[in-house]
Amino acid sequence: MLEKTSCCKVNLLLNILGKRPDGFHEVETLMHPVALHDQLSFDRGGKDIKLTCSDPVLPVHSRNLVYRAAALFLKKAAINEGVRIHLEKRIPISAGLGGGSGNAATTFLALNELFGQPLTPATLHELAAALGSDVPFFLQDRPALATGRGEIIQPLEFFPALQGAYLLLIHPGFGISTSWAYQQLAKFPEAQNGRAGRAEKLAALLRAGDAAGASRELYNSLEAPALHKYPLLELFQEFLRENGAWAALMSGSGSTTFALTDAKGTVERLLENFKTKFGLKCWTATVKMSENK
Repeated sequence: MLEKTSCCKVNLLLNILGKRPDGFHEVETLMHPVALHDQLSFDRGGKDIKLTCSDPVLPVHSRNLVYRAAALFLKKAAINEGVRIHLEKRIPISAGLGGGSGNAATTFLALNELFGQPLTPATLHELAAALGSDVPFFLQDRPALATGRGEIIQPLEFFPALQGAYLLLIHPGFGISTSWAYQQLAKFPEAQNGRAGRAEKLAALLRAGDAAGASRELYNSLEAPALHKYPLLELFQEFLRENGAWAALMSGSGSTTFALTDAKGTVERLLENFKTKFGLKCWTATVKMSENK
């Protein structure tokens, strides 16, 4: 049996540059791994894919990204043997954190290890890109600038501006559909047709250690429809900025809000103040930003 952890991510910037002829949107995004993990176990045997999951809400058939990743891998590698996979789910679902995409990428890497590396890294990337735009990011473990529809990955070094920083994640208890968020962009033409180059600019500021400059450049095009429908998320951000966060933003298509702080003590006080203000119904987590393992 092979045991693997599967991390999540935040989008420090998600800039949508317009709709493509293939129906997808052209994006530039700066993603950072986050040290919160699901746990997966893999075992060879049988004739079919057998997936179990600790969360009864998630399907365990072909609608699950883990199942689909396993099916793609076995077909591409021409393997007739089956696999047994168990997913212990800890990352919130439909949260903008890429938990499912991370699970899928971990499945590709784990099965390739379990069956003796039959597929090259380039082939794994092709399979990951075919499965979902965020999946290729999780084949590696560093921050990255992603372009295209999100599948073209440029790994980056960890940013000096985020060394020592802490992250507060807040999931409000409801999810936001990625397809809904993108469909709604037509009502927000400025958000759907962003100015190219923002991701490179933010990365340069973070590399230079300029947290103050970077804080003004964090941006997410999908906040336009999300915050319009769910004004509570905007209230979260305003409160976080007023109570010690140097930046606050929605990750991905939401609904998770994240806040960046300069120290562990600051993020702990921020979390307590948030709970006092908004109650205890939200899922929350704090994590050191420069760690992803």
